[in-house]
Amino acid sequence: MADTDRAQQALYHAFVDQQLHAWLARLPEQFARGLDRKRHGDLPGWEKAVAKLPQLPEPAAARDVALDRDTVSVDVSLSDADRRRCYNLLKALMPWRKGPYRLGGIDIDSEWRSDWKWRRVAPHLAPLAGRRVLDVGGGNGYHAWRMAGAGASFVLVIDPSPRFYYQFQAVRHFVADADGGRTHFLPAGIEDVPADLEAFDTLFSMGVLYHRPSPLDHLLQLRGALRPGGELVLETLVVEGDATTVLMPGERYAQMPNVYFLPSSAALSHWLERCGFVNVRLVDEAPTSLDEQRRSEWMNFQSLTDFLDPDDRTRTVEGHPAPRRAVLVAHKPE
Repeated sequence: MADTDRAQQALYHAFVDQQLHAWLARLPEQFARGLDRKRHGDLPGWEKAVAKLPQLPEPAAARDVALDRDTVSVDVSLSDADRRRCYNLLKALMPWRKGPYRLGGIDIDSEWRSDWKWRRVAPHLAPLAGRRVLDVGGGNGYHAWRMAGAGASFVLVIDPSPRFYYQFQAVRHFVADADGGRTHFLPAGIEDVPADLEAFDTLFSMGVLYHRPSPLDHLLQLRGALRPGGELVLETLVVEGDATTVLMPGERYAQMPNVYFLPSSAALSHWLERCGFVNVRLVDEAPTSLDEQRRSEWMNFQSLTDFLDPDDRTRTVEGHPAPRRAVLVAHKPE
């Protein structure tokens, strides 16, 4: 059975176990659309790269898997030839935006030091042990593995990028069942989650809100996916200002297309309250540093340093305030 088929089958079984029946019937269509070769010309190459990863020594218990450290790592003994093969196949999945990972002795130094964000977020979370978690726009799943490492009973990443899906499956190849099969990926977006599902104890939306043309609708979609009393962790770009401050940049912000609204943290808190969240609190806010987001061997295209005004690092190349990110935690009423 192909790795993709196994992954889909595992997700179907997990949805049955988690009693996500309202969503289960939609999975075949969502997988078909998310992994449509006609829409994604590079997809067959990514699929082939994952399929060609060498078989790892069994049993999987012999692997040293660490999901609770800054670097998500799987230490396993590989021959020099297999290590070179893995290196080349993992390289074929570039760019690696989130990480870091260490897989079979291969260090994947991603564009983002995602562990830094996790360190800022983790102290403010309700304990994840035993919780059902949804990670919206979770990229290749770095944070999802950390959530599993923190004891979550079920973690689902949704992200429409098929490249990220195959990066996740490459990591899964190394992790095997060391996480107890608790971590999954669906190549879909928040709009594909059934309305008012009320299924998740904790929901993460990190780096998504500013890409939504209707941010309040996004917040309402997140609220609908949470169970009563569930916790939302929202991380997004913000600007400095009061409760009425919102920046709507032009066609690009820091060279990113499809950036719509950058509120102040105070405005964002107000939005959350208007959308029915309670116990809204700002837990972190800081500019994005050139050490946290940068080029690397595994993402050798333009990165943050190229998107800032070379004469004034407090501004983007378009003249907007440089990227600043905030983390807010809120709850759905009981």
